[in-house]
Amino acid sequence: MQSLNPMEPSALPEPVVLPIQHLSAPLRDLAAWTRYFREAEIPVLEATAKALEDLRAIEDDVDASMLNAATEADPLMTLKVLAHVASRRRPGFSTETETVTSSIVMMGITPFFTHFGAQTTLQNQLRDQPLALQGLSELLRRAERAGNFALGFAVHRGDTDAGVIHQAAFLHDFAEMLMWCHAPTLQLKIQEAQKADATLRTTTIQRNVLNIELDDLRQALMKLWRLPELLVRISDGKHADHPTVRNVVLAVRLARHTMQGWENAAIPDDIEDIAKLLNASPRVALAFVRKIDRSA
Repeated sequence: MQSLNPMEPSALPEPVVLPIQHLSAPLRDLAAWTRYFREAEIPVLEATAKALEDLRAIEDDVDASMLNAATEADPLMTLKVLAHVASRRRPGFSTETETVTSSIVMMGITPFFTHFGAQTTLQNQLRDQPLALQGLSELLRRAERAGNFALGFAVHRGDTDAGVIHQAAFLHDFAEMLMWCHAPTLQLKIQEAQKADATLRTTTIQRNVLNIELDDLRQALMKLWRLPELLVRISDGKHADHPTVRNVVLAVRLARHTMQGWENAAIPDDIEDIAKLLNASPRVALAFVRKIDRSA
């Protein structure tokens, strides 16, 4: 699996240096942010861009599994593939489940390479914003952890939608990733406010800085891009009473609280809730999540 660390040294030729335009002031409301990201470029990990160019050079020998391997570890490339395939569906036609592999099969290898040319990279997009690149790097690692926890919970529960649950947790924070890419100074303001007062709710800070909550932007973009219905439903944390949604919410929460180790004061509450989800004792639940963490 490719590294999710965009801070690693470049493996691609030096890009043409063009001025990067970032948003420095918040847009008015959710509708304005949604319109902006409808047209905005979605950059990908440099390792993804390189892997795709390597495969492009041997296109006649490439199959869907090879393209999947090059893209599945990158949440933003995953998002681009799912959104593009969804855009090609007939109006009114939807699908409950859809993976990156099935999306590539539907698209075809040559059309994939035709549509996805040389990719803009996160490293180039944030080349003059090292603190933002570091913040995004941490978020990407957290997304990988969330996906691992979510998959472990889903398999334990015997959920037949385990793959989609993993994908939902992995993509859960894509709106924040896009903000880091396109509005890094605003994201840094949010980060600074969180560090200054840990008691402030993240949603409150987001409304103050961005005029929106990122969960609302995530849902709006998923619906705009017509992503699979099941993925949209289980990504909506406002319906956390449903087991599949709770599976995702708790995985994302645990990933956030354990990013710096297992000493966070919120972890015992996480374990209590995870124990209920898994129908296990807190002691067993803690041992289970630590095992997932060690094996990742």
